Amino acid sequence: MLDTTENTLNPVADAPPRAPQAPLIPLNVDEEDYDVSPEDRAEIFGQYEDSLRSIAEGEIVRGTVLAIENNEVLVDVGFKSEGVISLAEFSDPSSIQVGQVIDVFLEKMENQDGLVVLSKQRADFVRVWDRVKEAHDQGQVVEGKLVRKIKGGVVVDLYGVEAFLPGSQIALRQVQNVDALLGQNVMVKIIKLNKRRRNIVVSRRAVLEEERDRMKATILKDLAKDQIREGVVKNITDFGAFVDLGGIDGLLHITDMSWGRVSHPSELVKIGDKVRVKVLNFDPEKERISLGLKQLDSYPWEGVDEKYKVGDRLKGKVVSITDYGAFIELERGVEGLIHVSEMSWTRHVRHPSKVVNIGDIIDAVVLKVDKANEKISLGLKQVEPDPWLTLDQKYPTGMRVKGKVRNLTNFGAFVELEEGIDGLVHVSDMSWTKRVAHPSEVLKKGDTVEVVILSIDKEHRRISLGLKQVSDDPWPQLADRFPSGMVLSGTINRLFDRGAIVDLGEGIEGFVPLSQLGIDDLKRPNDAFEVGEPLTMKVTRVDVANHRLILSVKAWLADQDDIALAEWTSKRNQVRARIAANPPAEEPVAAKAPRPMAEDVVEE
Repeated sequence: MLDTTENTLNPVADAPPRAPQAPLIPLNVDEEDYDVSPEDRAEIFGQYEDSLRSIAEGEIVRGTVLAIENNEVLVDVGFKSEGVISLAEFSDPSSIQVGQVIDVFLEKMENQDGLVVLSKQRADFVRVWDRVKEAHDQGQVVEGKLVRKIKGGVVVDLYGVEAFLPGSQIALRQVQNVDALLGQNVMVKIIKLNKRRRNIVVSRRAVLEEERDRMKATILKDLAKDQIREGVVKNITDFGAFVDLGGIDGLLHITDMSWGRVSHPSELVKIGDKVRVKVLNFDPEKERISLGLKQLDSYPWEGVDEKYKVGDRLKGKVVSITDYGAFIELERGVEGLIHVSEMSWTRHVRHPSKVVNIGDIIDAVVLKVDKANEKISLGLKQVEPDPWLTLDQKYPTGMRVKGKVRNLTNFGAFVELEEGIDGLVHVSDMSWTKRVAHPSEVLKKGDTVEVVILSIDKEHRRISLGLKQVSDDPWPQLADRFPSGMVLSGTINRLFDRGAIVDLGEGIEGFVPLSQLGIDDLKRPNDAFEVGEPLTMKVTRVDVANHRLILSVKAWLADQDDIALAEWTSKRNQVRARIAANPPAEEPVAAKAPRPMAEDVVEE
């Protein structure tokens, strides 16, 4: 049996040549049956003893197959009892027949059952030993057949005996599917022998390495830059493929596989593929070879400036999407970029994936061709006419339209008039009479509102809208309603450095300048006044043109008696003390300095 350890076969001694086997003489007879003289009897016994000496343990003898049963072969070797051999010891059990004469190895004269112990495998081994040893000593390459897979390797039929081929010696690289090799005839070298253990170890890798070194030396001698070679793809990595040129590998980098875009080398080649490649660079000392596949084809950017003219409309395939745009394949190896800013006339495209997807076939217009840097700028929005060129005709100034509030900012609200067309309603155009600090005081996102077209800037693609302009200007009527000198009561709505905004009710606000708050040494209104506090004032004037209602606490105090003045001063002192004890938090910059309204600037 084969052992898959380093020494795999059982011991056997060299068998010295023996004399021919003498015929056996029956001894189980009585003397009365034969008339034998003492001299004849001595001769007969001598012949019998010679016949026993002709068969010795450790020899190869010839025997006749008597029977085949229970996976055992009964063999007669001319001894006093027959021998038994396991049927598994025969390489072709089906060829064994009763009466066939075979060579067997005599291991033991008699076992516990009185049978001769024989071995067919050991006989085969002894018979071919000289041949195997000669091949080993001379380093010859011999042929063997891969029979079956065992632990650690494969059993090889070599000259009719079993040899062991370790898994590491089957090929130059580890074989993933050994079963696929079974039944094949392969060339091997005998790398280890042990006659006592009947151990024969062979290597196919040694033969392949010698062949590879021979081919490698030939290739290195003839290899040169710019040669066209044929090879086999040996391995594939993320950065390229290794191609076996016949004993030496070259690297086919992913950037040299195609003029077009390649995400992974496996898109173009597979292990085992035969490919024609060009030698791009060769370092004989380091044995490094750089190969190219795309260099076998013509340079695709040659004449691209003649093929693609500015303004041409063409089709292409979306092959890549980045944050700043989409790359369009116009032909193999030629791509153009549609920048995100060139994707829509009217929409603010946050990411190209909102407009196109990888694999889409789209129309685009050539905007610029830079052959030297292999760049082509394309436009998607240019496929359609620019709607802004005729937008002023569709939306003339003064036209009333309805739109949806799409977004709110600190300075206004964006209202969508149609798909991709937005206009801005500034906070100053939201109310005739009220100072709007934030658009959320008047509008909410998603509201449908009616607005007026104030202006359209086609160059900068801006539309100014008005909300207050939907209704008539109430200020001419307010001039009659609030005559100069009229006493009014209101609530402080806002305080800032220049004065106070006072809510008079019905959506009407007035402005009290800092100098008219009634305190001469006041530096900041919020040092002596509080938001929500009621005030009594006089109307100074109504500026219809500038939409200003100017009020004065100081003018109202001038008409009061000493008692009223004392009460007012006492209240101011209480407010000041309360504010000093709990100073208000600093307002954000945006709240301190909104876009000024007309009433913010007054003559004191």
